[in-house]
Amino acid sequence: MPNPPTRQRLLHCFVAAVFITVTGIVTLGYLRSKDDRSVPVKSMASWQTADAPLGFPLPSPKDAPAPFDSRFIQLTAFERAAIPTATRMAPAMGSEASALTYNAQPFWNDNTQRGGHHTGDDINGIGGMNTDLGDPVFAIANGIVVYRGEPSQGWGKTLILAHRTLQGQILLSMYAHLNQNNSPFGDLVHLGEPIGTVGTANRSYPAHLHLEMRDSTGVHIGRGYTSRQGEAINASQTIASHQHRHSEHIHPSPLSIVLSERLKQQKDRLSIKNASDVTK
Repeated sequence: MPNPPTRQRLLHCFVAAVFITVTGIVTLGYLRSKDDRSVPVKSMASWQTADAPLGFPLPSPKDAPAPFDSRFIQLTAFERAAIPTATRMAPAMGSEASALTYNAQPFWNDNTQRGGHHTGDDINGIGGMNTDLGDPVFAIANGIVVYRGEPSQGWGKTLILAHRTLQGQILLSMYAHLNQNNSPFGDLVHLGEPIGTVGTANRSYPAHLHLEMRDSTGVHIGRGYTSRQGEAINASQTIASHQHRHSEHIHPSPLSIVLSERLKQQKDRLSIKNASDVTK
């Protein structure tokens, strides 16, 4: 059994160790509180409110969690890097000079019955009504598909493409009320490529293409009519300003050549594989 002086020394050592440990914990806690930049958890009511993402307001405890606002959905860095350059633009229907089509309801036309200004252009075939049902819809420029789906009955099948102008600006074009939606999500498309066909949005309207353009990097469907312009821009004017009808721009889009060559190589490889399977 340790003698009294030994016990006293052990007690002193124990007290000193406890004091050093407590001092260290307090010091680390103080430094951590100054340096920590992480977002504090404010609520565990749902996956959405756990971290209060992107400044989205938290609901009061008595309310159910609010639905996520799709305006916060932005293109990722990888998606932005993949956006091809739109060397020039052309209309989405008819000929390259918009022949055989007309704009039945131009951008920002005031429609009080529907609650505001029109956010896009309603492009119709020259015959009107359903005479253009099933007509091809073309990509207005080189782009990448960043949305493909049917957001609601009234929108019908919808595509959104992202484009990069020669100045580096990112623009989005939206094609709604489609009868057929031919381009998968993430697909690269070239200027003038058929990406779908004109539809009626589940027979909600006579056949036409609702074409929108936005100066934005957020994939947001929104409404067809609004009181505030926001990110919406005039599609017809934007396309006209990027048409570049000079002779040096008449050649096919370089992206269309690359995609055609890629498709041809895939077909050639498939033909070789099928031929080898037959000989086995």
